[in-house]
Amino acid sequence: MYKSLVLMSLGFLTILPNCAQIIPTQSPPQITMNTNLASSSIADLEKAVNQQINQYRASKKLPPLSVDARITQQARIHSENMASGKVKFSHDGFDGRAKAIAIPYQSVAENVAYNMGFSDPVRNAVDGWIKSDGHRKNMEGQFNLTGIGIAKNAKGEYYFTQLFVRSR
Repeated sequence: MYKSLVLMSLGFLTILPNCAQIIPTQSPPQITMNTNLASSSIADLEKAVNQQINQYRASKKLPPLSVDARITQQARIHSENMASGKVKFSHDGFDGRAKAIAIPYQSVAENVAYNMGFSDPVRNAVDGWIKSDGHRKNMEGQFNLTGIGIAKNAKGEYYFTQLFVRSR
């Protein structure tokens, strides 16, 4: 118990305000997808985000979100770019990520989070989103598909991107 308290006291979470960006659009262009896969431990964390988001949605009597590999690929690219420092921790480029989703959709939204030092970085990110009006609005939105990407850099920083999609 003491160890987890120490980790919690050293950890921090950053979530961006005003993440409730929902962009209706026409059918996006098709793209060629990168075939690099996240490591199994990162993939397990991504699955845990989906499970926790769907548990939250169930508590609000909302249907679960299905994970789509094409959406996940876009989320992973953004998280990897933030973790590597290629782009800053932000929603910059959101329009491009939305357009790159290779399925017809009605609307799309995005949540991002960043944390380090927590024994359960997924729970920390999801709890942060629940406590934030804009992020919670996305989580409770009329979406049916999601993609989740997590990246961890050498400093131990976790970067999370979740895209929410309402398909046609």
